[in-house]
Amino acid sequence: MLRFVSGLLLAFSLLLLSPLGAAAEPTFTEGVHYKKVSPPLHAMEPGRAEVLEIFWYGCPHCYRFEPILEQWAENKPEDVDFIRVPAVFRDSWQLHAQAFYTAEALGVLDKVHRPLFDAMHLEGRQFKTKEALADFFATLGVPKKDFLPTFESFAVQGKVQQAIATTRASGITGVPAIVINGKYRTDANMAGGFEQMLEVADYLTAQGKTSSNQTTTTTE
Repeated sequence: MLRFVSGLLLAFSLLLLSPLGAAAEPTFTEGVHYKKVSPPLHAMEPGRAEVLEIFWYGCPHCYRFEPILEQWAENKPEDVDFIRVPAVFRDSWQLHAQAFYTAEALGVLDKVHRPLFDAMHLEGRQFKTKEALADFFATLGVPKKDFLPTFESFAVQGKVQQAIATTRASGITGVPAIVINGKYRTDANMAGGFEQMLEVADYLTAQGKTSSNQTTTTTE
């Protein structure tokens, strides 16, 4: 009897050490958890991966996603590039996209991004004019004499037009959404939640890097 029990314990221990006993890696299905972007937004640089978030400052879901996304971005692999793109579904959203790219152009995006979210969702501010945005930037140490010409600059206007094109070409229907390697898109509905969106992103960036390595090996 003792020998039998010992055998069971040994078998159980081996099971825990085996791949079947280990925690399974998450797997996701195209068409369920994510969809293709067709045509792709762009080609990826070999050996790199990209996670692109499309958001709107006025979106409460984007606001709830933000701290989860920030934590992920702080711990992402070095070979994964993280990019934010302000969505422009309506003309009224364009003003906030200009604010984003103005902050980026002035080198104050880290100082402005989260406070702008907070002001809209905690304080109920709407920022419907460039003057209101200029006043807000001024409270964060950005003088109006710097904000206003940058806000109206050709460079910022060009970035906004690119954001409009990206919003359309990505095929997304709402925000927040994530585009991975320019080839796939997902959102909370498809993935099953905010955390799961980033799990899908991690899964697809890993798959993309594996495919790239295999292609390079084959070519050589």
